[in-house]
Amino acid sequence: MSKAFTKEGDAEDEDSELVPLPAVGKNYITRQGYERLRSELLDLIDSERPKVVEIVHWAASNGDRSENGDYHYGKKRLREIDRRIRFLTQRLEIAEISDPSYHYGSDQVFFGATVRYADSNGEENTLTILGIDEAGSALQQVSWISPVARALLKARVGDEVSLVTPSGVQTLEVLSVDYPAPSPEQP
Repeated sequence: MSKAFTKEGDAEDEDSELVPLPAVGKNYITRQGYERLRSELLDLIDSERPKVVEIVHWAASNGDRSENGDYHYGKKRLREIDRRIRFLTQRLEIAEISDPSYHYGSDQVFFGATVRYADSNGEENTLTILGIDEAGSALQQVSWISPVARALLKARVGDEVSLVTPSGVQTLEVLSVDYPAPSPEQP
C-alpha cells in the first residue's frame, strides 16, 4: 500500500508512554507526585492547548494548508498534547496516594522509603522508592515495581535480600531505612 493512503501519525497516536502496571493494577504515588502530574494536566488543558489551537486556527485561515508549516507543526503538537492529556488523565484516575511519612521511624522498607544498602562487592548505594510516574533515576529514585525495589520491599535493617540481575544473583544488605517526617498538620 502506498504511503499516501496511510493515516499520518498512526504510530504516533498510540499511548506508548504508558509504563505497564503490575498485575495488581495499583498506581501508588506520593501526594507531591500526584500534585505534579495534576498541575501538568491542568497547564496543558488551560494554557498550552488553547494557545496551539489558536495558532492552528490562524494557520488554517491562511488558505492552502499543503505547504503551511505552522498548520502542520501545530496539528502535530496538538496530537502530542492530546496524547499527554489522555496519559495523565488515565494515570490520575487510577492513582492511589500513599503517605510515606506514615512509616516514619520504621526500620522496614515500604513505599516512599529512602534505603541505603550494600551490594555483594561491599559498594554502598542509596535510593528512594517512589511511584512509576514520579521516579527519576538521575535523582536516585526507583519505581516501586523495579526489580531492586521489589527485592528490598518489606526487608528490615540488617536483612539480606537477593536481587536477580542479568549477570547473576546479587545479595543486598539493608543498612538503613529513612522516611520523611510527618508534617505538623498531620495527626
